[in-house]
Amino acid sequence: MWYPTWALRRPDVSPDAPHQAVDDSNTVVALNPLAHDAGVRVGMGRRAAEALCPTVVTIERDQSADMARFEPVVERIESIVPRVEIADPGRAFIPIRGAVTYYGGEQALIERINKELDTFGGDYRLGLAAGPFAAWQAVQQTSRDSRVFVVTDDDAFLSQLDVSAIGSEELAATFRWLGITTLGALGELPYDAVISRFGRQGMDAHRIARGMGRSPSPRDIPPDPGVESSFDPPIQDFEQASFIARNLAQRLISGLAPHGMAPHRVVVSVVAADGTERVRSWRSADPFDDHTLTDRVRWQLRAWIEGVSAGIRGGISFLRLEPDDLSGSGRQLSLAEDAKETMEMQRVLMEVQAIAGPDSVLVASPQGGRDPAQQVLWSRWGDDPVSHARDTDAPWPGRIPSPAPALVPPNPVPFVVSWADGSPEQVRLASRWVPVLSWAGPWRSVGRWWDGEGMADRYQIVTSAGAYLCEVKDGKTYLLGVYD
Repeated sequence: MWYPTWALRRPDVSPDAPHQAVDDSNTVVALNPLAHDAGVRVGMGRRAAEALCPTVVTIERDQSADMARFEPVVERIESIVPRVEIADPGRAFIPIRGAVTYYGGEQALIERINKELDTFGGDYRLGLAAGPFAAWQAVQQTSRDSRVFVVTDDDAFLSQLDVSAIGSEELAATFRWLGITTLGALGELPYDAVISRFGRQGMDAHRIARGMGRSPSPRDIPPDPGVESSFDPPIQDFEQASFIARNLAQRLISGLAPHGMAPHRVVVSVVAADGTERVRSWRSADPFDDHTLTDRVRWQLRAWIEGVSAGIRGGISFLRLEPDDLSGSGRQLSLAEDAKETMEMQRVLMEVQAIAGPDSVLVASPQGGRDPAQQVLWSRWGDDPVSHARDTDAPWPGRIPSPAPALVPPNPVPFVVSWADGSPEQVRLASRWVPVLSWAGPWRSVGRWWDGEGMADRYQIVTSAGAYLCEVKDGKTYLLGVYD
């Protein structure tokens, strides 16, 4: 079951104007018919799409909110077919082997699912096949006019698909260069030759082309690999539940890592304070890691806590994550990487966050800006980095040239400098004056005049005691950074 435009099912999206949704990398992930008619396509960059359709309205995808809106749809489907597996908000796999017999055939079941989905409206699609990969490829063959695609022979269907279906455009381009354009042609290549030439990635692509599922792993699996936690008093706040979910996800993945295992499917279950239980399955084409699993659990908890349904009455008293469909592909460590030290480091950081709060451990990443303090974007450790508010590739007139200061105070610090004819002569450090050996600048910065900010000049000053970045504003000098 797939809603191609689920990211656009928001109150602020109008059907009378072209709209597109983009992800954190500014890639188009959904668009409405008006944007499609203007030439916009899924997978385009945001700027290219806006160049094709200048009137398109761009919104940023919020998968957590999308999941909260998707939860009632999943609940309705689960009322007729249990154990629905969610791939992402707007896309789910429905195991129908038993339901086909119960409802009297595939067509009868499809009609029943259509009846349930029609109550929610929107552009949904159904793809029916023997395996998840074939079903996903089938649903992509549908259209607004023909919303159902049934595969009668998985092997024949997969063999005629373009080689890009393997999921790696770079590898697909290499296969095309070799004259391999379809999955059928790829599946006919010798298995050993593909592995020898393309390694693990080639092996996975060959298995996809042959329509083969993952092979069973002979490794020992822990008797109870699930993780759980009880809460007294129950948790009612989403932020608190989100933090607990991240810790459980990290515990689950790190517990399976020593066995070389990672789950393709995870069952999330909660028990409310009134004793009611809710269960939901999530599936991923690639094995879950702690970051992707954390996101899925957080989306699900938000859907349960803040969703339009009854919610979690009295709060969450019990939360459990149960892995399934384990994969032994593992992760290749670098020569200098110590898995034990990495796990210990993660454990220590998790403990610090548990004691001091989730905002006590932060990770820095670069972003655009004129001042050094503006060029650092902070996010919580363990969370996905927040989307860059400022483009690092923009020209940024007046930007301070490299190198960047090694130390940047959170707020400008008063700095005493003596000037002569507009040139710095001496810098006062504690109780002594230090002569200026060289300097560069000024770099003029025009502040936000609409917020009352004035203009300022930045200077780089080098002395025998160190190098400094300072700002002159309203006749006063402030220290912005210290160079190493």
